[in-house]
Amino acid sequence: MRTKYLALLCVIFSYMPAFSQIPLRAQQCFERALRAKVAREETKAIENMLCAIGEYHAYTEAYSMLGEWMVEKRRYAEAIQLFTNASKNCPNGNKAFAKPLAKSLINNHNYKAALELISTYSTATDKEWEKMRQQAGFMAQAMSKKITDTIINSGISVNTSKAELYPCTSTDSNVLFFTRQTNELDHDFFRTTADSCGGWFYARNVGEPLNTNSQEFAQMISADGHYVFFTRCENRSENGWGQGGCDLYMAYTPDSGWSIPQSFGATINTPAYEGQGCLSPDNRQLFFASNRAGGYGGMDIWVSKFEDGMWHEPRNMGPQINTAGDESAPFIHTDNKTFYFASSGHPGMGGLDLFMSKRVDDSVFSKPVNMGYPVNTTANETSFYTTIDGKKAYFASDRDSIEGNYDIYEMKMPQQLQPQQIAFVRGYVFDSIARNRLNYASIYVTDAATGQQLYHFTSNRGDGSFAIALPLGKSYSFQADRIGYLDMSDTVSLVAGYRTGQEVYRNISLLPQDYQKPIEDSVIAVIHFPLNSASLSDSDKTVLQEALSPWLSKEILVMVNGYTDNTGTPLINEQLSYTRAGLVSKELQKIGANSSTVREHGWGEADPVATNDTEEGRNMNRRVEVIVRW
Repeated sequence: MRTKYLALLCVIFSYMPAFSQIPLRAQQCFERALRAKVAREETKAIENMLCAIGEYHAYTEAYSMLGEWMVEKRRYAEAIQLFTNASKNCPNGNKAFAKPLAKSLINNHNYKAALELISTYSTATDKEWEKMRQQAGFMAQAMSKKITDTIINSGISVNTSKAELYPCTSTDSNVLFFTRQTNELDHDFFRTTADSCGGWFYARNVGEPLNTNSQEFAQMISADGHYVFFTRCENRSENGWGQGGCDLYMAYTPDSGWSIPQSFGATINTPAYEGQGCLSPDNRQLFFASNRAGGYGGMDIWVSKFEDGMWHEPRNMGPQINTAGDESAPFIHTDNKTFYFASSGHPGMGGLDLFMSKRVDDSVFSKPVNMGYPVNTTANETSFYTTIDGKKAYFASDRDSIEGNYDIYEMKMPQQLQPQQIAFVRGYVFDSIARNRLNYASIYVTDAATGQQLYHFTSNRGDGSFAIALPLGKSYSFQADRIGYLDMSDTVSLVAGYRTGQEVYRNISLLPQDYQKPIEDSVIAVIHFPLNSASLSDSDKTVLQEALSPWLSKEILVMVNGYTDNTGTPLINEQLSYTRAGLVSKELQKIGANSSTVREHGWGEADPVATNDTEEGRNMNRRVEVIVRW
């Protein structure tokens, strides 16, 4: 309470030089209005400020203060009337109130009047006028091209009278995580699960170890669901001496539950603000917001690369993304190309707007595109997130709150804003003998047609799992290695039969190098065939080349076993499986295998590795396995 009165006195004293020329009754109304505003008696504050203007029609400060209050309440029509009257009645009023009047006209969608006012009073050296001109022009165009009608509030199970922000979902989209303001100073993480009616159950606090007595907010779950990145405030600085402010933290799930969160350390965190982290789906880049020195504006977006087992010094994403305003809430979709963020600096609807950019190469992104109306409004929009299939999105906005509290909204993604179509390949790396899961195995993914390496990542440190999003329409070669194990190659074809966002399961088994038996069999390659196909693609030949080459100098027996699904008759299936095995056998001999050591056999529909009740299962069963025995 004492702080409120001190603030009130500061405001009153700031106007004292002008009070000497203002009638006493007008001054008294002005002071009562300020006291009522501090006491949050909004109606009384407005009535007394109108009283001050009524007692003295040229009361510049009263017009300015009441106009600001109307703008805060988004009562733009009343603000326009106030600023228009002030322009007529106050000394030098036309010029003094031109900017607030122009802003109110823009927010009230009176673009023509706003542009006329801007043309009259703008100067070449005043950047604020130019920003208003761009905003008015953009809004006039955006409002005429409504991009969607599907935006809805996520409802009372998610949203409250407090602020809810930073939505993200589990990989299956059935769990929604978000940040909620729990009191005036604290934020915590909450989660809710989807109900059977298209809505959400009431959200619950996720509890420890992620939530503590400090502020935690702006969480983001990694694409594979194994890591969570978030902001924690009220920390000591990394050097242990000063107050570190808000820093980036990370926790992982070994199998269930979350580990104790760990700070990213001094390479990422500074005494400035670092937060709102987002990991690229290949686990190689960390995007985050910071107001550290070296930026272009207040808050900028930065990125750090993970190379040689460590996170490197972050670099600013440059003027293509960052502006003299604030950029925050970075999110890169699972396609590893489509980048979304919030900005107050790029031309938009006003306040914070949401933008989309596309990755050009590893460090360059395209010019951002405003996501348009009604995704963006004259209010603030931030923390955009879209599901793996790119069909649904979530974001936070204070469009329906005059108190500035954010709610979470959801929508069907318009076609022009959707990311690239991808499938999500996931599985486990395990020891082929002991059958235990292997963490920290290196996995390399290459384009099977071109041989270009696309991704390099490791299996999860907790449960040996891996997950990677890959664009549809291509075939990919997977190679895995780990110290103490023989390399393994496999191919994954996403050319046909898959829908965007579909999960494709493919495990990787590695044979220990020191495993000794008189006779040892090891599967070194698996080739999958489309329905009724009996031919090898160039990508299949590349996989066989990579798989057999390390064995050519050894004394081995190569067994080539063909299998089919259960469609067709057993006799036809056996013939087809033998034909496919023969194709692979001939290709292995071309690569360098001795014809006398290669044995092929067709087993038809025997020994399925997956169910034949689904197309994905049948695709896995239509295969030729290459086994070496030494």
